[in-house]
Amino acid sequence: MGRLGPTEIILILVILVLLFGAKKLPDMARSLGKSARILKSEAKAMKSDGKQDEAAPADPPADKVVPPRTIQAAPGDVSSSRPVAEPTDHTTKR
Repeated sequence: MGRLGPTEIILILVILVLLFGAKKLPDMARSLGKSARILKSEAKAMKSDGKQDEAAPADPPADKVVPPRTIQAAPGDVSSSRPVAEPTDHTTKR
């Protein structure tokens, strides 16, 4: 496979416009960008959580109350952030 030249890129763009229509392409690009931002922020949070877990003590002090973490929504989207229930070693079986 060779590299894509300007002719091939233009041909691909024309086919996309014909398949999806000019009105749907901006919406699709916007949602793709939003998904990429969410994925990037989640990957960054997972990396920072891994570093904190290694440095954190095994059992937090009993008098310290840890607030629940929340998953942050994408910028401008205030309705989709929600608290996260995380399993801990202190959970009791019922």
